[in-house]
Amino acid sequence: MTAARKRVVIVGGGFGGLACARALDGADVDVLLLDSRNYHLFTPLLYQVATALLDPSDIAYPFRTVFRRSRNVRFRQARVTGVDFDSRRLSVAGGDTIPYDDLVLATGSANAYFGNPELAERTIGMKALDEAMRLRNHALSCLERAAQIADPAERAEWLTFVIVGGGPTGVEYAGALAELLEMVLGRDFPELAPGSGRVVLVEGADRLLGAFHPRLGAYAADTLQGRGVEVRLSTLVREATEEAAVLSTGDRVGARTIVWCAGVGPIDPLPDKGSGGNGGGDAPVSRSRSKRLEVDGYLRLRPSPGGTGVSPGNVYAIGDVASVRQGEGELPMLSPPAMQEGRYVARAILDGGTPAHPFRYRDKGTMATIGRRAAVCQVGPLRLRGFLGWITWLVVHLYYLIGFRNRAVVLASWGWDYVRRDRPIRLIVRSRYDPVVASLVPEEPG
Repeated sequence: MTAARKRVVIVGGGFGGLACARALDGADVDVLLLDSRNYHLFTPLLYQVATALLDPSDIAYPFRTVFRRSRNVRFRQARVTGVDFDSRRLSVAGGDTIPYDDLVLATGSANAYFGNPELAERTIGMKALDEAMRLRNHALSCLERAAQIADPAERAEWLTFVIVGGGPTGVEYAGALAELLEMVLGRDFPELAPGSGRVVLVEGADRLLGAFHPRLGAYAADTLQGRGVEVRLSTLVREATEEAAVLSTGDRVGARTIVWCAGVGPIDPLPDKGSGGNGGGDAPVSRSRSKRLEVDGYLRLRPSPGGTGVSPGNVYAIGDVASVRQGEGELPMLSPPAMQEGRYVARAILDGGTPAHPFRYRDKGTMATIGRRAAVCQVGPLRLRGFLGWITWLVVHLYYLIGFRNRAVVLASWGWDYVRRDRPIRLIVRSRYDPVVASLVPEEPG
């Protein structure tokens, strides 16, 4: 890299960080993108990996391939352990330090369990690629185990899947899982009667898809119920064990699978270290009630009152980790705000840190699929549902996938599933982290 040019370091290659790096590609700055993974993950399609429709490689794309022809953007796989705002240096695992002139924090989010370690231990999340793979392995292994069990009560536990959270992720996974069970029970698994699978969707609010218009949430609930999914509204999971989920209503749902889709929290790139709080500077940074990093109207990191350790003009936070307030609350932890924020910060950096106007999010709509030929889309006053919403969902998600190969493979997989009603990627890959899989596929010797 050219030492004389401004050095921009972007921490995190999710939707926001990648959008920022791509907007700076070819500009008169040197960019270093840091991420603990070597690939960008298209998280909206994780549930399709978990339900045996797509391969992991179909929704992931290596950073080095994205910027293969770039003259000024470089990638390094690393995990940031601290930031010294005074000297403008990052610390990464292994002891190295990385200097910067402008810093963009875009570390994203992870599953949040509301301080309940039991839920974290007993449920399976779907926020990362390894979690989606684990869920696929686990669900298929449950079917294999059920096919070997004669006791009807125990078999029912292996065939019951409890999904916690009625947002887009929970709704999409519930619909896809119901379709998978309909495809394989009685056909690939002749020992298991068609319709013997049970999918229970639990939501604490009084309707599904709280970010959508109530009519779209009601449509999603009716569609799922019509496809055999039990929808429990105004209900929480009070306790999770290896054999059941205990609900706030007092009901005990016997199930060997509990999937967590109920909440996420920011991955804080600035771990507290004593009174310093930010891994290097003199003062802790300010955080919102949701634990996201507070920023000003230009997405610059806001120090806590009286703090002197942050130079607001050269440190930005975007995406899920940033508390960007617009109207009465924070922007949601979704990819569209993150991408718009990433592009805005790139323009701000190129403008010397003094953009003409503060950031303003332009809502281009929200959507969620419920399964075959059914989805909901909300774009301002326009609301689509059913087949038209489903087609819109397909087109938008194909458009935002990275890489021609990924788009072609995903489109082919969708077409095969639609025409043949078949999910060909029903492979159980041994995982030492899941005892259900390990009991069926023992570890190879040596």
